[in-house]
Amino acid sequence: MTTLLDLKSSVLRQVQRSQSLRSRREAPPTPSSPLTHCPEPLPRRVSEESVEFFERVNAILQKQENMLRAAQAESQRGACTVPPPQEHVDQSFIPDRISRTELDLLYEEVVYTVVNRVGVPQPEHVKSDEELFAYLLKVFDLGEEEHDIILQKVQESKRATFSLRVSVIKAKNLMAKDANGYSDPYCMLGILVGQSPRELEDKKERKFSFRKRKEKLEKRSSTKEVLPARCIQVTEVKPETLNPVWDEHFVFEIEDVHNDLLHLDIWDHDDDVSVAEACKKLNEVSGLRGMGRYFKQIAKSVRANGSASSGSEENADDFLGCINIPLNEVPVAGYDTWFKLEPRSSTSKVQGECHLILKLFTCQRDTDLSRKDSFVSIHKKLLSQIIEYEHAHVKREPYNWNGQVSPAAWTVLTHHAVQTDLSPLQQAIIRWQCYSSHHRTQRVCYSLLLRLMRTIDAEWDPAAVRGDLERQLSDSFRLYTEHCLCLMKNMRQVFPCTSAAAITRYELMLRGIGYIQNMRAFKTVCPLRNELHLDITTAVKKGSAEWYESLIAQYRPEDGTLEDQLKKLVQVVDAVIADVQRAQNIYNKLFYSAVKVDFFSISYRQLEKQVADDVNVAMERVCGTLEQESSRLTQAMGETIFELFMSLKSLKGFREFLPLKDAKMLALTGFHNWFKSSIHKWLQIIHDRSCDRICKAVETDKLEPMQQAKHSSSAVEVTTCFSQVREIWLQLAWPDSAGAFIFITRLTDNFCNEAVCYSEMITRKIERNQLGRDHKSFTVQLCIALNNAEHVRVYLGHLPQDLDWQGVERAMEESCGVDGKEQVYKALNGQLFNMDLDLQREAKRLIALLTDKMLPELRRYIQHISLSPDSINNDDAVSPLMKYLQDTMSILTENLVKENLARVLQSMWELLLRMILDAVAENRGVQVEFYNRFQYTVETLLQFFHAKGEGLLVEDMKSGDYKALDEELRLNKCSSFELIEQYYLEKISLQKTLKHTRFGRISVKCYYDAPEQRLTVEILHAADIIALDANGLSDPFVIVELCPHHLFPLAKSQRTQVKLKTLHPVFDELFYFHVSPEQYRHRYACLTFTVMDYDWLSTNDFAGEAVAPLSDFCWPGRPNASAAGKSVQPVILHLSRSKPSEKPIMRMLDARIGDREAQEFVRRLKEIEKSMEEE
Repeated sequence: MTTLLDLKSSVLRQVQRSQSLRSRREAPPTPSSPLTHCPEPLPRRVSEESVEFFERVNAILQKQENMLRAAQAESQRGACTVPPPQEHVDQSFIPDRISRTELDLLYEEVVYTVVNRVGVPQPEHVKSDEELFAYLLKVFDLGEEEHDIILQKVQESKRATFSLRVSVIKAKNLMAKDANGYSDPYCMLGILVGQSPRELEDKKERKFSFRKRKEKLEKRSSTKEVLPARCIQVTEVKPETLNPVWDEHFVFEIEDVHNDLLHLDIWDHDDDVSVAEACKKLNEVSGLRGMGRYFKQIAKSVRANGSASSGSEENADDFLGCINIPLNEVPVAGYDTWFKLEPRSSTSKVQGECHLILKLFTCQRDTDLSRKDSFVSIHKKLLSQIIEYEHAHVKREPYNWNGQVSPAAWTVLTHHAVQTDLSPLQQAIIRWQCYSSHHRTQRVCYSLLLRLMRTIDAEWDPAAVRGDLERQLSDSFRLYTEHCLCLMKNMRQVFPCTSAAAITRYELMLRGIGYIQNMRAFKTVCPLRNELHLDITTAVKKGSAEWYESLIAQYRPEDGTLEDQLKKLVQVVDAVIADVQRAQNIYNKLFYSAVKVDFFSISYRQLEKQVADDVNVAMERVCGTLEQESSRLTQAMGETIFELFMSLKSLKGFREFLPLKDAKMLALTGFHNWFKSSIHKWLQIIHDRSCDRICKAVETDKLEPMQQAKHSSSAVEVTTCFSQVREIWLQLAWPDSAGAFIFITRLTDNFCNEAVCYSEMITRKIERNQLGRDHKSFTVQLCIALNNAEHVRVYLGHLPQDLDWQGVERAMEESCGVDGKEQVYKALNGQLFNMDLDLQREAKRLIALLTDKMLPELRRYIQHISLSPDSINNDDAVSPLMKYLQDTMSILTENLVKENLARVLQSMWELLLRMILDAVAENRGVQVEFYNRFQYTVETLLQFFHAKGEGLLVEDMKSGDYKALDEELRLNKCSSFELIEQYYLEKISLQKTLKHTRFGRISVKCYYDAPEQRLTVEILHAADIIALDANGLSDPFVIVELCPHHLFPLAKSQRTQVKLKTLHPVFDELFYFHVSPEQYRHRYACLTFTVMDYDWLSTNDFAGEAVAPLSDFCWPGRPNASAAGKSVQPVILHLSRSKPSEKPIMRMLDARIGDREAQEFVRRLKEIEKSMEEE
């Protein structure tokens, strides 16, 4: 609570003190003001510095916007052929190279693979051994002699033995053999041993079947066609289906891979004996006789509930189709396809297809490397060697290599993988290990690595990856992720936004990291790396911190003078802003879409904290320096501080893109408090430079209107200067509205001072330039000067909105209550009000210059009207004046803005009224025609200045001097009697307004007897009469009479007795007057009660008078005019003592020397006034 009260009192003191920042400009300017002594032109260098100052400040304000545009353009990058920077990594990530001895052993393995190739090559494969050997010599960097030695060794070695892996997957659309519309299919398959070409031709005419009758078997001419018992395999029976699914796998040893043939039968099972058991028995016999007995046994088997005899062969298993596949037709990579079922003979009816997967591989290899190393390890070494060679020979964008190898390389790799019986999963893992390892030294396309990861995931089988392979896969994942995290940490150097290719690579890398952390394989072999996103967060944070430290090392903001240190800090902060913009526009999208990490928040919070720490320390040094008495803020230092503030404000502005919880606790939250004292001094620098700029603008102004405007260049320059200063404040965007009040008060005071000083300088310039100029050119320049001041005044009228005064009021009300709000309102609006008064004063000075120039001509034309003889009509008398005014009006209308035109017209109208009023006052008592002519003149001028609604308002013109002139003219046209009547009307009107005067009061009772036409007046008493004798008392008596005398020529004045030595006399006397209805009906008919002080030795003294209109007593219907009039209440009349000579009517009557009635009336009044003067 104490803190809040202290804050309130402090702010209120500042508010009260701010009201005196700019006092009314009635006092002469002090020499300390930059604008007070501007008749002398500014030094050229000073004015140039002021212009350059605002240009530099404007450049500071534009800098952040330019940086934003540059960042947006950078984010809209297109295709780029410039290679990305090198991806430098830790040496621990680089794998060891293979030795020469190992290369020779590996070469023997490859030659062995080429020599023992089997299978039908694919179109893209290389078929020539010579071409393959030529390629391999390059890959292994061997000579012809070395090759010949190794080739001879391979040819002398034992040839590879092959096996065939057969996978019976499923069949479809088989023929129905059972009564229920289905079949119970099973497969029997085996290898037919090698046959000569002639025998193969015979087989095409007579199909082989495992279920031949014994008689046909015994008739064969050759034992080669007999299938050995050990080569017979059978699948399970799938009951009641035409689309069986077996998914069973068999391996057959092959003696002659070039001539042997795979044969498969599909049968409908109609026997109770297990087919699997039958197959076992078949595999136990040997030779032709044993197989014959087995087939005979199957042929004789019947169903237990069959209707035929036990010897009938019609109940044997039904044939559904067969497949014959020569092994020399199997492709290198094997078969994985559907085979159409074939009949045994032309009369057989079969249908359907069977899905088989066939693959040939070596079961024994006679090489040194295969005897001591695993096939997986050998293939990995081979692929690594080929990758090294292939990548080294990529000419175009080697960093973007997609891993594609030459046909020769692909041929060798495919044959080796097939011969060593590597599964697709094993091959995928080996490719991933080799390419990811190679990538750590020689960059490849990240889409290749992502594709390899997807292949592993698609083929993934945890049971198939055990032991060394699992460990090696885990190591490859670990090394790759650590490699990527290292690149993330150095991403600003490795993947700069300036390189579209680098950003594309970075996006693919992040996708790979995002994919790898969700891979089944990764989760299986790296169970402890289940929080990879935390590692990414740590890498981003550490990378940002290290990058900032590199910035500090680059700019070294701790070196040099304090100003140099701040300039370097500005460069650091701007570099951070650019980095944050890239984080927001580019990097954050990549991170969030790929790995669901908020890169922007992590990087921004880290950099923001480091910037805040460094700037805070620097600004503490600045504040400490400025607090020293001998130190002042230089302009260069002020600009640097302002630039630093704006940069920090821009950096802080990025907080709006943070999650709400992260935006609350930031190190830059209150950074503006570090700049409070500096900003005060900075505003003074701006004020000084603005003053210089305004002086220069006035000095160079030729007072010529700008294009499509009625003001000159200096007004434009002043408002432009104000706009720039206002923009500086708006860009500062001081976050503490209550604290901003002092700054806004200062700014408002500066604006108002500069505007008033500008107006004064323009006025002085006009005053200096008026000598020697013709009326028109001077009037035009004066109009422009007026417009300049109005242009500036209108601009400053928007200050409450431009500087958000209402926001400051609300903030002060929240912090200091209603008193704070009212003080702010009074302080700010008081400044603006005073400025407006000062500008109006200067405008009046300028208008006075104009009217002073017009004064001789106007006097001449008014005198012309005054002296014109009665024979000239009014139009001719007034026309010279109107012609002059019309010409002047054309100039004014053309060159003045509407507001100034109204001001000038009002001044001209008031001037003319005063001039006519003076002319009339000088010519009292002349002929009525004189006053009629001036009445006509006034009406003509009224219409002229009204201009049919385009000029002054009639209501505004008919006030002030106009009323006085109109009354003067009206009265001067009246007769003496009419003037006297008007005199009494005014007195009656005045009497009604009197309340408790110091001259006392009189109590009377008046009533009228209509039949007798008699007015009875009772003077009862008086009170508080003024003391006119030396003893402090008076000897009062009352004179009562009917006025005016020309209306009551027969009525005599009457008087009461004298009451000696009293101020409260009691008279109780009756007086009677004859009053006819024709007399009392006039509004000016009245009774006058004159109280006099009786003197024995000198003239009686005037003590006061009062009047009462007869209409109050005599009109029919009044209580006083009835029979009960005597009982009415007395009337109290307050006395007055005004000097008659002060009334215009007296002066008019006094001027009528030849009028007896007028002179007599004036004489009587003068006697009263004389007695008042003697008293």
